[in-house]
Amino acid sequence: MGDDRSLIGSWNPGSGLEERGVIVTGASSGIGRATAVAMAAAGARVAAVDRDAGGLASTVVALGEPDRHIAMPFDLTEIAAIPDLVARARNALGDLWALAHVAATLRRQSLDDVTEADWDLQANVNLKASFFLNRAVGQSMVAAGGGGRIINFTSAAFLTGALSGSDAYVASKGGVVTMTRSFAKSYGPHGILVNVVSPGQINTPMQHIDNPSAAVEASAQACPLRRMGEPEEVAAVVVFLASRHASFINGATLNVSGGSVMY
Repeated sequence: MGDDRSLIGSWNPGSGLEERGVIVTGASSGIGRATAVAMAAAGARVAAVDRDAGGLASTVVALGEPDRHIAMPFDLTEIAAIPDLVARARNALGDLWALAHVAATLRRQSLDDVTEADWDLQANVNLKASFFLNRAVGQSMVAAGGGGRIINFTSAAFLTGALSGSDAYVASKGGVVTMTRSFAKSYGPHGILVNVVSPGQINTPMQHIDNPSAAVEASAQACPLRRMGEPEEVAAVVVFLASRHASFINGATLNVSGGSVMY
């Protein structure tokens, strides 16, 4: 079993991510890209995953030291291929310590306009693929025996209800919170900590998709900090959760909303 208790009573400023293998999904832009960059800066070796091959290639260039990191174009709806993706990432990196699962899809539309196809797409990408990716990574970590970290993503609206026509999206993201807690119970005995990050309004491409600029600005002003967050501010929390410093955080939902949501 992986165990971080050797750290108790001592302070090491390092993250413990040096030379560790990390999978980052949604890595072509936004929070995923910022997370990949932050993980590389912390010394990790990154497998950057996204279906946008062009954006992914740009991200890997931004990581520097191309021999240390890999781009893995992949469509998460290909559920049957997920275990192979995880195995290829571990083999390429020589290690698999953490999954930062940022990828998601959103169709912003009124409640009455949501079709079965809209529902299925968001449920399949945001929840179904998350389940099978978490499980494949967890199984790989259990087999290796060294512990690890799994970090998922929800939305602050999982608690408040949908805003700006994201009803199906938020339903899928609420499922991610419950799923994360279940995996935290299953994998905790193996030293694998499973947590979920809940961002508020973050300045990413998704934030601006079919979202009127006036609504975006109003939401930013409603935050006690009077602004949106930046992807790098969320990425820093992901690195913390993957690090040695988060050794007793498991099954938690970390609110990164600048105070827009408080709980």
